[in-house]
This record gives sequence, structure tokens and C-alpha cells, in this order.
Amino acid sequence: MMTFEKKGVFSLFILGLSFSCILSCTVESPGISVKTYREPAAVIQAADKQQKEMMLAIQRMNQVTENSVFTEKKGVPEYIVGAGDIISVIYWTPSRDEGFKQNTYTTTVRPDGKISFIFGDDIVVGGRTCQEIDDNLTELARKYMRDPRFEVIVKEYKSKSASLFGQINILQQGTSGPGKYPLVGKTRVLDLIVTAGGVISGKDVGNADLRQVELVRQGRRYTLNLYNAMFRGDVNDNVVIENGDIVTVPELPTYAERIYVFGQVMSQGIRKLKDTQDLLTAIAISGGTTPVAVKSDIKIIREYQERNGKPIILSANLDQILLQGDLTQNIRLKDGDLIYVPRSIIGDVNEFIQNITPSLDFLYNRPSGFRTNYLLDQNALRW
Repeated sequence: MMTFEKKGVFSLFILGLSFSCILSCTVESPGISVKTYREPAAVIQAADKQQKEMMLAIQRMNQVTENSVFTEKKGVPEYIVGAGDIISVIYWTPSRDEGFKQNTYTTTVRPDGKISFIFGDDIVVGGRTCQEIDDNLTELARKYMRDPRFEVIVKEYKSKSASLFGQINILQQGTSGPGKYPLVGKTRVLDLIVTAGGVISGKDVGNADLRQVELVRQGRRYTLNLYNAMFRGDVNDNVVIENGDIVTVPELPTYAERIYVFGQVMSQGIRKLKDTQDLLTAIAISGGTTPVAVKSDIKIIREYQERNGKPIILSANLDQILLQGDLTQNIRLKDGDLIYVPRSIIGDVNEFIQNITPSLDFLYNRPSGFRTNYLLDQNALRW
């Protein structure tokens, strides 16, 4: 029976073969020059506009005084009770022996936001604070009691929650780590992270990147810099959490960012970007090129996923770097770049992308365990 480790190596072997087969079918005609690429002005302007809109939205989220979780009364945030919450109503009734007897009634807020109580049925509590519920019950009880006294508290918070993923500590005791957490009032992102055990930090581990924390709210994504909030006193990005928010704390780029090297190199596979900042370094770490490599027509596939399968294609001439010292050909690499060293000139770039799309889809969407366990060692695969 094939072990998981063997399956992982075998999968990459098949992927490498597919690249090689595509390579052998390319037409030997002059390549299309795409050495330089500049974003169109319209694209740059749209990106700038989107960035400004995100910053304004983050500013509003930081300054909010109420949402579906809480509302501020005289500057004090109060939780808003909702369906599923368990509340306790404490009230006092006259007693001959003790003067007043304390009673506690605990109930779950129904899906319609109502509860039943001794002083009335279908009492609306959903969407109200504990103080507002207290006032309402006091008014109802005046029909039956003189000077009624109530206290309403939330015993279990279940109606509102936020999800937390990524580089979060798992502590030995208590609830911690990635998962869904109930919201108990006005909660900021850092409050949620601390409640969950804090972020991962240590030597030789995938440390948390607090500068690139992702918040997803109602389908929209925002990037938060919590490093400034923790270490520089700048709390602009430490926004207030809303019900249903999803927060992801990623790895630091030195651990998470990777590039891919395939084709006619001695050792194909995945490399850490921190070890392969440019094309020449990536080729060198991959053991150099094979004797049949066409070093004058190396292709770099960039932003394949970000552009929905229509990536930027960069060309580089390794011979000009090595023989003529032309460092303009030594392209600076970015996270996710795929370097492809062919054995024949790639004539039609569009056809080339079309042919390798199945392999790219497999490469970028394979299980993360396969990636991290078997492909990060630069000497792991030698075929």
C-alpha cells in the first residue's frame, strides 16, 4: 500500500512530467517579448481607489458606537440580547420570615426573540439590552407587586459569534485556538485574539503576521495592521467585531511565501521566497539547468490565482545574465511566482498557458500538508 509520503512525491513527479510533456510540444518559433510589464493607468487608479475606500471603511469600523452585538448607553457599551441566549431574571418577592425572598428564573430566548415569565407571556427581549429588559419587566410587575425589583443578566452568550483562523495559540487549558467564539459585548479584533490564546510566536515556527490580518465581513475583505496596535500604540486598525465576522491571522511572509521551479532544472519543486529572492538564485538553488534547457526563453508565471487563470507572463534570458552580466534579466520574484525552464522556445504564450492550466490548477490548489511536508526541502526531489 502506497504511503501518504510516497503519494505526495509521486504526485509531484507526475506534475513535473506533465510540464515536460507540454514543453516538448511547444512550437520552435520566435518568442513573444514580455520582459517588462506595467499595470495600465486605469488599473493603478482603480487599485488606489479601492485602497482608500478600504481605509475609510476600517476607520468607520473602529469608531462605531453600536452594531448588532452592542449599543452604547451614556457612553457605556451594553450587550444586545438575541435568540438563543440564556438569560437569568432575578427578582425579589415579599416573605414573612425574611422580608424579601430572592428568586431566579432562567430561560432561553426563543427564535422569535421572546420569553414567557410569571408576569406575562411573549415578552420581547431580543434586540434589547439587559437594562431595557429589566425596565420592561419592572413595568409589567407593577400590576401585581409594589416596588418590584429585578436584575437581568446573560448567563450564556449564544446569539452572536465571530470566527478566528490562522496562527492562533492552542493552550493546554481552556478553550483556545482557531474556531468560533461567542461575542459578549463590544469586542475588538485584538480582544478576540487574546481570548483565543494569542498569536503563535517562537523560534522555527510559522509566526503570525500581525501586519496582514484579514477581516471578512459580509463578503468583503479588509487588511488590518494589528502590529501597530500592539507595539506602536496606533489602534486605527483594531476595529470592533461584528456578528459573523471572520478573522484570519496569516503566517509571516518568511514562512508563508513560496515560489515554484519546474522544467529543465536539476531539482524541481517549491522554494521559500525568503531563500530565492530573484530568478538567478532560484535557478541556482534548484541545482542549475539541465543540458537541454533553453535558457534564453525562461518564463515566469505571475498572479495565476489572483487573475483567475490569466496571469502575467514574464520572459528572461539566463544566458544574458551569466554570459553578459545583464542583471536586468534577473527578475525579482514575488510570492506565488512559477519559474518554467523550457527545452524548446515557447512560440505562443497564450497556447502555453492554456496547455499548462490543468497542472497549474493542481499545483496551486493541492493540499497544504503535501506542500509543506514534502516540497520545502530544496534537495528533497532529484529525478
